[in-house]
Amino acid sequence: MSFVPFSKKQLEVLNWWTPSKPTAKCDGIICDGAVRSGKTLCMSVSFISWAMLYFKNTAFAICGKTIKSVKRNVAVPLVSALRDIGFEVNEKAASNVFEVFLNDRKNTFYLFGGRDESSAALIQGMTLGGVLFDEVALMPRSFVEQAIARCSLEKSKLWFNCNPEYPQHWFHREWIKKIKEKNMFYIHFTMNDNPSLSPKIRERYQNLYSGSFYDRFVLGKWVATEGLVYPFMSDDSMFCDIPKGDFSEFAVSCDYGTVNPASFGLWGHLGNTWYRIDEYYYNSRVEGSSRTDEEHYNGLCQLVGGRNISTVVVDPSAASFIEVIRRHGKYTVKPAKNNVLDGIRQTSTALKQGKIKICKNCRDSINEFGLYRWDTGGKDSPVKENDHAMDDIRYFVTTVVNEETDDFFVFASDR
Repeated sequence: MSFVPFSKKQLEVLNWWTPSKPTAKCDGIICDGAVRSGKTLCMSVSFISWAMLYFKNTAFAICGKTIKSVKRNVAVPLVSALRDIGFEVNEKAASNVFEVFLNDRKNTFYLFGGRDESSAALIQGMTLGGVLFDEVALMPRSFVEQAIARCSLEKSKLWFNCNPEYPQHWFHREWIKKIKEKNMFYIHFTMNDNPSLSPKIRERYQNLYSGSFYDRFVLGKWVATEGLVYPFMSDDSMFCDIPKGDFSEFAVSCDYGTVNPASFGLWGHLGNTWYRIDEYYYNSRVEGSSRTDEEHYNGLCQLVGGRNISTVVVDPSAASFIEVIRRHGKYTVKPAKNNVLDGIRQTSTALKQGKIKICKNCRDSINEFGLYRWDTGGKDSPVKENDHAMDDIRYFVTTVVNEETDDFFVFASDR
């Protein structure tokens, strides 16, 4: 791995715990701020260096949202960097653990995924010299607090990094707002604090986000969501005519409803873009009568026509409609991934990057783009209305366009 000179803030992260620094008296460090601002690698290298100086034959934890994400975002680049700067590393990939050696010292670092409330039970019983949380704002509070409780050794410290979320988020309230009370060293990062980013790449990231996501991921602010979820879709130029040419693949995304509207989108793949070329939208309140599963299935068949469909992605809660599609045996059906906020982020990026485009004849989805708003109740969630085409588009992005997923696995060490 090649290194560029570290920025001033990265250097602070690298040596804040050294005996000559007044910050060494702190019980831990919190780094938050913009995406791609250089927090993770310098923090993880600093974490290992600190552990190897102060401990011997000790267990530590490195936690991410999932095992896959902590391996990809932390462990893989970290192990490469450690070897380059003189540490010996013994990886045990099957056990999600690696050992680090320096002179006569050896310490063991366990990888954990903290995706939901049940994860907390699996870290119980360990005794840790320290824990590093990568993207702590994406983890449940119970998991984080259980991991913190494991750090009972003398000289143990806590290491947190994250991108901002909404201001009422528990980590913002309980840690960032209480830095002095928690005796934490706090550093806020921007993209300018990452010397490895070129001006062109910084500009690219600035163009990927809008609204609250721009404030959070580019400016690094803990701000509330407000206004339209996709404000940039108010520009008519974001909608296109159906392109001419032969589509290489077709797929359908479905948000199923009986009392609420049902929205199905027909997608065609051409070049590097998926185009929403047609849609089925049935609102029982407007039409005056509800449709059965079979009637909605007939609507799906009419939307598809004679095209060969690779997959039909359906709202995972629509079990009866999924069963109807399977029973007919005509289409391959797949339950959609349904993380709302993460799906909105992915959809926003896909729209801005041109991975998906909405054709002008899809009037119901265009109408919803102009109405789909954030709830002002304090949490990151959209208002549950005018969201049916928005949901089926989100299902399509998370399940078809971005097929790669973070598999979830958590393990605990032997006692």
